[in-house]
Amino acid sequence: MAAALEPSGWWQLCRRRLSARDGSRMLLLLLLLGSGQGPRQVGAGQTFEYLKREHSLSKPYQGVGTSSSSLWNLMGNAMVMTQYIRLTPDMQSKQGALWNRVPCFLRDWELQVHFRIHGQGKKNLHGDGLAIWYTKDRMQPGPVFGNMDKFVGLGVFVDTYPNEEKQQERVFPYISAMVNNGSLSYDHERDGRPTELGGCTAIVRNLHYDTFLVIRYVKRHLTIMMDIDGKHEWRDCIEVPGVRLPRGYYFGTSSITGDLSDNHDVISLKLFELTVERTPEEEKLHRDVFLPSVDNMKLPEMTAPLPPLSGLALFLIVFFSLVFSVFAIVIGLILYNKWQDQSRKRFY
Repeated sequence: MAAALEPSGWWQLCRRRLSARDGSRMLLLLLLLGSGQGPRQVGAGQTFEYLKREHSLSKPYQGVGTSSSSLWNLMGNAMVMTQYIRLTPDMQSKQGALWNRVPCFLRDWELQVHFRIHGQGKKNLHGDGLAIWYTKDRMQPGPVFGNMDKFVGLGVFVDTYPNEEKQQERVFPYISAMVNNGSLSYDHERDGRPTELGGCTAIVRNLHYDTFLVIRYVKRHLTIMMDIDGKHEWRDCIEVPGVRLPRGYYFGTSSITGDLSDNHDVISLKLFELTVERTPEEEKLHRDVFLPSVDNMKLPEMTAPLPPLSGLALFLIVFFSLVFSVFAIVIGLILYNKWQDQSRKRFY
């Protein structure tokens, strides 16, 4: 890698080679890059990322509220603090969530989550964890880490309490992921094992340094990484190809406590649009989908409920049922009278 130029030398070189008009354009580009609005190359390939502020959240949390101009909404016991947003306090039977109001129509994206889980509980006496969502429905409280069961979309869970007592091979806290088309229930008793796409152990409680989670969705490839060791390095956790997620869903995060509790704090959520090159074949394969699915994983099909009958349709059904009944009775009486006449003729 080439050595970086000193700022002063770099600027002198630009001044010699650029005209005044080009220099102003370069200055504008530098300001955009410094503000986080400009592109940044990711990795060795032709992939660039752009921060999407309408889907991001950071201090001082000015976009959180209940007004029509707010980008994020709180639910339940969630509270805005100066340094973080607390989804649930270290108290029993609390539930809170934070949801983006703007649906995301990005094709490829990366969500970076800065969070903290801490509390007074000792070994295995804390819970329950938090979840990060990309789902069709928002602001729907429920039993799955504070969100509704049978959700439609993607859920990533940071589970801090083992409910399945007999299992020994899994160490908690544990990160797992689930894709749902609305037909599956999250199995709390088994810590979501029957429906998970993968997972890894993540010791994230009561740490004295920052903890991060990143969810990357590129070319229908789902990757989840974490930075929880204080080394500022991403560590692989989950990687699943063939994940099909519709566009237009909502990002959110939620948490719940029961008999056991913890503080579940979110410091920031940053969403980046990723621009990647696709071949013509990939363009054909990566068309929009309308229901979440995973290749080589059979999800039960949703049976759409029948639409309710209108008043006119119900009236017509009842009316023609009565007409048919009357018609059947008349035909029956006619046949019965003919049968009686034939019976009398036999006696004569």
